[in-house]
Amino acid sequence: MKKRISLLLLLNLFAFSFIHSADVVQVKQTRIPILIDRTDNVLFYVRINAEESKELNQITLKFADDVELKEIASVKLFYSGTEAPQRLGQTHYAPLGQYVSSNSPGNTFAANPSYSIKVVEQRSPNKEVVLSPNYKLFNGINYFWVSLQMKPNASLLSKIDVEMTEARLDGKDAPLSFATEKEPHRMGIGVRHAGDDGSFSFRIPGLVTSNKGTLLGVYDVRYNNSADLQEYVDVGLSRSTDKGQTWEKMILPLSFGEYGGMPKAQNGVGDPAILVDEKTGTIWVIAAWTHGMGNGRAWTNSMDGNGKETTAQLVLSKSTDDGKTWSDPINITEQVKDPSWNFLLQGPGSGITMEDGTLVFAIQYIDADRMPHAGIMYSKDRGETWAIHNAARANTTEAQVAEVEPGVLMLNMRDNRGGSRAVSITTDLGKTWKEHTSSRTVLREPVCMASLIAVKAEENVVGKDILLFSNPNTTQGRNMITIKASVDGGHSFPNEYQVLLDEDYGWGYSCLTMIDEETVGILYESSVAHMTFQAVKLTDLIK
Repeated sequence: MKKRISLLLLLNLFAFSFIHSADVVQVKQTRIPILIDRTDNVLFYVRINAEESKELNQITLKFADDVELKEIASVKLFYSGTEAPQRLGQTHYAPLGQYVSSNSPGNTFAANPSYSIKVVEQRSPNKEVVLSPNYKLFNGINYFWVSLQMKPNASLLSKIDVEMTEARLDGKDAPLSFATEKEPHRMGIGVRHAGDDGSFSFRIPGLVTSNKGTLLGVYDVRYNNSADLQEYVDVGLSRSTDKGQTWEKMILPLSFGEYGGMPKAQNGVGDPAILVDEKTGTIWVIAAWTHGMGNGRAWTNSMDGNGKETTAQLVLSKSTDDGKTWSDPINITEQVKDPSWNFLLQGPGSGITMEDGTLVFAIQYIDADRMPHAGIMYSKDRGETWAIHNAARANTTEAQVAEVEPGVLMLNMRDNRGGSRAVSITTDLGKTWKEHTSSRTVLREPVCMASLIAVKAEENVVGKDILLFSNPNTTQGRNMITIKASVDGGHSFPNEYQVLLDEDYGWGYSCLTMIDEETVGILYESSVAHMTFQAVKLTDLIK
């Protein structure tokens, strides 16, 4: 009996020793948008520390039953080399930042061949995908990644639910170790990529849905680099008449060129916000125009006074044909700017029409003591004249406004103190303000722009008054772009009412709109494209 027990113990120890010494295939599934317009999208990162193994023979993937396989063009496996000695002892899943660049003009759609070697591809895959690279491993850490390419007709509302079920090293099953839990991958569209229309970068999204159901996205067209004003910057606009599935050629609602004898780089106009007058259908775009300033940053170089030679100008353009054509610039600086202020500009993002027809944009300004403040501006006469009362809070900047009850406005503000958003309420269009209970406690932020919209119960399938909010859901970096929902007037945004869209790093600005009563749309600065559009069902947020 003792001999039998000893034999079993030895066998178990041998088996444990075999499993323990076998090289593990470490897998990290991404939480980033799958862009329909990209040739390559990172689906899985694969890390193999080849201490004993000589060859990767096979990786097997399995798609869920509800995945529309006919929308998938191909699945690819890339090899991306080994680890740098200086990072040994650390756990990374890639030898560099991005396999597919989002910031290299003209090179944002496919894997960079300098960093990756395609070793195997399966086109028009079945439910189970077996990739057999039989790829030689170098001693030490080896990096692979799985790419997904969608067909152009793939729906924005489709999801890819897939898992890695098997890996084989040297002809034997290898243990799999997963760094993340399995989550469905969401589709997206790169509305603007670095290099489009000859522009180095695109920033600062605003998004609305017109009375006709057209999606209208605005943004900075930053031609020379990604720097803020003052630079060569125009306000661009993209239209979609099919709920964001496709987007028309960019137009420029605001562009000053070589106005007044100054070069284009000293006539920049940017940081836009967009508003739909729901009573008339007129669409307004507002932006800051800087004339001169020697290419220094406008935030520092805009001064007091109201003349264009010394201070930034607040300009509007309007469209009465659903955003197809736009008026000449309308300068309202004299109407609204206190001459002692150094800088006055909009939100950015989107404005609103109140139930009584009042048009409202969020604003920010720098006072005579160089202290920034956030507030609102409004028009009672369909945009002919505008007014500003008092700021909501000092040391705040980029804000968004929502009407949470008839006549009650909530201002959600970027707060330079960091950590969380500041929130204030006004019932008299900004003459007086009251701090909201959620202020500086509920919505965390890394000091970044965010979006806030109110959706009435009768205008959504959930049948509840909802506040929707989006921003980088962190206090440290501009990643973890998340949409959150509140059904209690913004007092709480429960974890179960949240959808993470992009875990990776970008510039982090976003803007929300309701596409229809079932779906919210978001245009944001993602890790995969400068202007990324995604659509999310409300029932994914409020389950």
